[in-house]
Amino acid sequence: MIEQEIIKSTEQYLIEQFSGESTGHDWYHIRRVWRLSKSIAEKEGDMDMFVVEMGALLHDIADHKFYDGDDKIGPIKAREYLSKFEIEDARLEKIIDIVKEISFKGMGVPTKMSSREGEVVQDADRLDAMGAIGVARTFAYGGSKGRTIYDPMVKPVCHTSFAAYKMSTAPTINHFYEKLLGLKDRLNTDTGKIEGERRHLFMEEFLKNFYQDWDAIVR
Repeated sequence: MIEQEIIKSTEQYLIEQFSGESTGHDWYHIRRVWRLSKSIAEKEGDMDMFVVEMGALLHDIADHKFYDGDDKIGPIKAREYLSKFEIEDARLEKIIDIVKEISFKGMGVPTKMSSREGEVVQDADRLDAMGAIGVARTFAYGGSKGRTIYDPMVKPVCHTSFAAYKMSTAPTINHFYEKLLGLKDRLNTDTGKIEGERRHLFMEEFLKNFYQDWDAIVR
């Protein structure tokens, strides 16, 4: 099977698996990360586009958030899925490494990618957690987990371990300080950093308006 046929088959598989998902990790999230990855890779140049596209498509095949925090399920499922295709070992391992390494695991936890292709996909995934889409996804996920919107008595935490980060049940607004506002400085590519600035500014403006509205005073 040629590369474009593998990509098309994977697209159809993911549409079937993730359409209608309501936590912000649906097919359209995957599609945005896929499109962003291709766009960033084209601007950055000199990388394996097949690895970029497949890594982007499969990056959330089994997100740890939906498997009791187990970050080993994603790479296993990715390998199982990819085994049906004839992909040379080096490229296959690069794709699986993207799935294994991509996730944010706490503000104080380094999450370095082992390939340029991985850096591109990680940037795309993080950009989709920022800006207007990021705000919408954050509240969709918080609502799905029964979290309060905001509690001024619960202060944000800089998690220094993945174990602490994945156990957090903090209000949704805290997630901006525990992850989203830190993403701008953790982007890998020049292209991602430029786009990240725009999305970061949107989130800062959103929070400014949120606190003003929270105070319930007409100024």
